[in-house]
Order: sequence, then C-alpha cells, then structure tokens
Amino acid sequence: MKSGIVAVVGRANAGKSTLVNVMVGEKISIVSPKPQTTRERISGILNGEGYQIVFEDTPGLYRAGNRLNDFMQRQTRTTAADSDVILFVIDAHAGIKDSDLNALKTFEKGDIPVVVALTKTDIMPKEKIPEEVAKLGDSTVESVIPVSARRGSNVAKLVQKLLSLIPDREPIFPPDVVSDRSEAFMLREIMREKMLLCYDKEIPHGVAIVLNQFTVNERGVAEINLDIVCEKSNHKAIIIGKQGAKLKEVSAFAREGMEKFLGRKVFLTVYVKVKENWRDSKQLMDEYGYTDRLD
Repeated sequence: MKSGIVAVVGRANAGKSTLVNVMVGEKISIVSPKPQTTRERISGILNGEGYQIVFEDTPGLYRAGNRLNDFMQRQTRTTAADSDVILFVIDAHAGIKDSDLNALKTFEKGDIPVVVALTKTDIMPKEKIPEEVAKLGDSTVESVIPVSARRGSNVAKLVQKLLSLIPDREPIFPPDVVSDRSEAFMLREIMREKMLLCYDKEIPHGVAIVLNQFTVNERGVAEINLDIVCEKSNHKAIIIGKQGAKLKEVSAFAREGMEKFLGRKVFLTVYVKVKENWRDSKQLMDEYGYTDRLD
C-alpha cells in the first residue's frame, strides 16, 4: 500500500486550500480571496484503492510582521521538512514572480521531491501557460502541472504524479477519516472564514475566534457560543456595525455554514471582545489555540 504526506506550500493566496479541498473531495480548509486565510497546518486525507495521501495545507509564505505570522511561517517550514513530497503551488494567473522562484529554490535544496502546481489556469489565456512554465527555467522539480481546481482540470493527473512519489507503507490514518481537525476547530474556522469575506483590510486578519460552548440540546439543536477577539476598540465598533447590523449579518452567514457542516440546526451566540496586540502575546496566542511548539 502507498501512503505518504504531501506538504502543500506556496505564497499567500496561491490557491492552496482550494486545491486541497478539491483533491480530497471535502471542504477541509476555509477559503477566501484574501491572503493569510490559512493560519495553521490542516490535514486533508485522500483514501483510494491501495493508497492514502495526507495533504498538509499550510499557511502561505509571507513576511512575518508579528508573533502570529512568525508562528504561521514556522508551521509551513516544519511541515515541509517532515513530508514525503512537497507540492509547491503558484498562482499562474497572477504570473510567476521572483518571490515564487526564490521560495521554490529553498525547498529544492533538500532531499524531498518537489512538484509544482500552476493554479487558476482557467482564468488566463491558454497560450500564456507555456510562458509561465518557461519561467521555471533550470528548476530541478519532479514535474510542473498546470491545474484548475474550480474546473477540476488536470487535478487527477496531479494526484497520480504525487502518488508515484510517495512511499510504500501502512496508512497513517483510518480509511474513514478525511481530516485530523476536530468539529470545534472547524466551527472556529467557519466563523473566521465569514469574517474574511465580510470585512475589509486589517479587520479580519486581526481577529481570533474563541469557542466557549458547543453542545447539542434535547431537540438536536447545536448551541454554540463564541467570542470574536479583536485588537482595537475601533475594530470592535466596525465588527458590530451600526445598531449591531454588521455583526448580525456575519453571524447569520456563519450559522448557515455551521449548519451545513454539522448537518443540524444551530443556535449561535456571538460576542466581540478587545485584547490589544494579542498577535504578539505568547500567552494569548496559546490561549486562543495558536500554540507554537518551537517556543
């Protein structure tokens, strides 16, 4: 049996999470058009006839500006170092940048095979794809595969290439598991995803979601109580909105996502709290679940 770990890495907003969700066939990671959507390593498990591929979706490569961002970059580097194959994802529609090439070189230096996926090819002229591939020049990667996650183009080809590079071993997870993350984790991520979609600029990047309660009552309704933690009082005012309208909007949006995920009705209660500079506080990061084991 073939079984291995594929670290999915690349610059922020390259389309890593969308690609992982499509390959696994389940929504494992939240997605948004904003960079830094993924904050933590998340495993998505693809089980097939005679194989298991564990895709490790990682935070986008990004210059660290605070303790949280530094934590995210360490997650990516550590995950890549512990993998069997590295899948380096590049946004082909945006064009291959020098920063992509420089980052790719750092992963090519090791002994772990690297495969490049060029994403978002469905929204670019086909004749430009060879031009982007040519930019990789004398790269030593195993393969370069243009894909479209939205249309499923070349996704099967990409999976087969990855499968050819993973070792023979026993499965890492039971065959009925599609993710290593708990329901509580996914509920927090759903709330954060809706924040990313509903707010602009720094607001969604400066929030943490704290789950205070997750129970199912006698009527089968999930009762969920959570806090949105932000860093500034004026951010709190923006999140709540005039007469609470914006908070009601994002809460309703999140509740719909939670009901779809859980397959049951949800009663959601949301509060907004301020914790100044929490992204630079080890104590608060630990409290909110961003535990850096390297500290």
